[in-house]
Amino acid sequence: MTNSKHDVDETWEVGSTNVFADLDMPDAEELLVKAELAFKINQILKRKKLKQIEAAEILGADQSKISLLNRGRLSSFSIERLVRYLNLLNQDVEIVVKSSRSKSRHGKLIVKYA
Repeated sequence: MTNSKHDVDETWEVGSTNVFADLDMPDAEELLVKAELAFKINQILKRKKLKQIEAAEILGADQSKISLLNRGRLSSFSIERLVRYLNLLNQDVEIVVKSSRSKSRHGKLIVKYA
C-alpha cells in the first residue's frame, strides 16, 4: 500500500482578508489590527537588528513583553500600546475617520503601511 501525494483528497475554501474572522473568533477585527501593527513593529526591530533587551529599552517595556510581541502573543497588548511602540520607533501613525462604504451596520478598522 503506497501513500503518495496524489492519493490525498484535499479540500479548501477561499477565506476573507481576516483569518480571525474566518475562524469565527470574537473581536476578529481587533485581533487583525493588533497582528498587523505587531508585524510592522517586528519588521522595524529586525531591520534595526535590535536584540530584545535593546528593543525593550527603547520601547519602555520588559524583555518578556518583546518576546511575546515577537511570538505574536498579543493578548496583553492594546492597540494603543502598539501604536505607542511605533511612535517610539520613529513611525508616524495616522488615524483617518471617514464614512463607511460597507452595507454592514459597523465601520471597519484598517491598517495600511506606507
